[in-house]
Amino acid sequence: MRVVGRLAAALVLVFSVLVAVVLVRTYTFKPPAVADTALVKVAPAVTVDVMAAAGRLSQAIQIQTVSHQDPAEDQPGEWDRLHGYLQGAYPAAHAAMTREVVGQHTLVYTWKGSDPALAPILLMAHQDVVPVTPGTEKDWKHPPFSGAIADGAVWGRGSIDDKGSLITLFEGVEALAKQGFKPRRTVMIVSGEDEEVRGLGARAAAALLKSRGIKAQFVVDEGLAVISNNPITGGRLALIGPAEKGYATLVVTAKANGGHSSAPPADGGGVVTLARAVTAIADHGFPLEFKGPGAAMVQAVAPSGPFAVRMAVANAWLFKPLLVRQIGSSAAGAALLHTTIAPTMLKGSPKENVLPQDATAWINYRIAPGDASAKVMARARAAVGALPVTLSWVSEPQEPSAVSSTISDGWKVLSAVAGKVTGAPVAPGLVTAGTDSRHLQSVASDVYRFQPMEFSLKDIEMIHGTNEHLTLKNLEQCVQFYARLIATAAG
Repeated sequence: MRVVGRLAAALVLVFSVLVAVVLVRTYTFKPPAVADTALVKVAPAVTVDVMAAAGRLSQAIQIQTVSHQDPAEDQPGEWDRLHGYLQGAYPAAHAAMTREVVGQHTLVYTWKGSDPALAPILLMAHQDVVPVTPGTEKDWKHPPFSGAIADGAVWGRGSIDDKGSLITLFEGVEALAKQGFKPRRTVMIVSGEDEEVRGLGARAAAALLKSRGIKAQFVVDEGLAVISNNPITGGRLALIGPAEKGYATLVVTAKANGGHSSAPPADGGGVVTLARAVTAIADHGFPLEFKGPGAAMVQAVAPSGPFAVRMAVANAWLFKPLLVRQIGSSAAGAALLHTTIAPTMLKGSPKENVLPQDATAWINYRIAPGDASAKVMARARAAVGALPVTLSWVSEPQEPSAVSSTISDGWKVLSAVAGKVTGAPVAPGLVTAGTDSRHLQSVASDVYRFQPMEFSLKDIEMIHGTNEHLTLKNLEQCVQFYARLIATAAG
């Protein structure tokens, strides 16, 4: 009995020590590798005529710079119209900056600073928009290219993605130029022509800057935003993306003999083989891991979250399985913690009673930082094993971006301005989609992805969808952000 008593006492002691360690770590937890911005002096607010700015955004939305998968469907004249409109609408900005056109319609602006020893800052916003799905026009509260100003917002395709950023960026520059601002640090604007489809314009701009030996202090492009009801604390959170996922589409092809469907082969034919291969690849997914930018976001928010969240994050060594399970319980949360696999397209026989001679599937991957396309391919090959299929890429994969610093001077300035203008706490996050900024990595020390717009999780569904609109409050906030970022970083 004494032995049992001693064992019980030892267990109580161990448990008590464990509880003490957990509590101490919880109450002393600080997010790793996120800089203090207290010493950054953010430039003062500028005067914004919100309705005039809304009118200019409305005009830009009415110019239909729609990028299609088939470039033959594009209307190049619309990009020319937009260029002319920008020049007419923002005379002070165009007098202050030099303007170049690269690629077909990509714009590169330079506002030369007085101190050439300072690395420039580079701001981005693309010109093109996605098409409106045919037949859905009637579902819009206001016609998708009307640019209607109603119900406290500007409505239309591109009002958020990304003419909202483009116009408010120019609004900010125009306001600074009119008040006589002279940058010490050079400010550059790159506006890609085809971000939604190919990104050739951003590549052309990067090549131009690289040929001139330019290395920017930081780049800011679209990507993340202010979330009014983030799922960790339930409150507002400004998310800035120091990284974005890679992009690749795998083609899986099963060859077969074909023939008449009345006499199918014993193995079921190419479609059955393909189905087995796709299922095997999808079932052989990448594990969820609490690391990288996705984990950094949770760590940054945890101190202001509920006690249980703070405790779990502060003691990830103990609660990591619980964290992974909880975050990964939603599709959006899971996407932050691993490389995703999404079968999206299938092709078989052209006729219902004909066995196909080949069956094909397309699988889209969003590759997490830390993984690579070579690892994706190796995992897919291992999954299909001896199945008679071929695997290839639709086009050269885009690897995940590097993870930019969250302790650099650029991060300090950006996060300080974002926090000041939006009034929301700031945290790093992972961009699960792709942006033009990936092509500028070679000409910048750090690349960040942030739009100073506030949305609920439900609101985000309108981007690329129906009833896209930018509220007047967001519009004013964007103008203030870009003006104050430039004045703070380059002043």
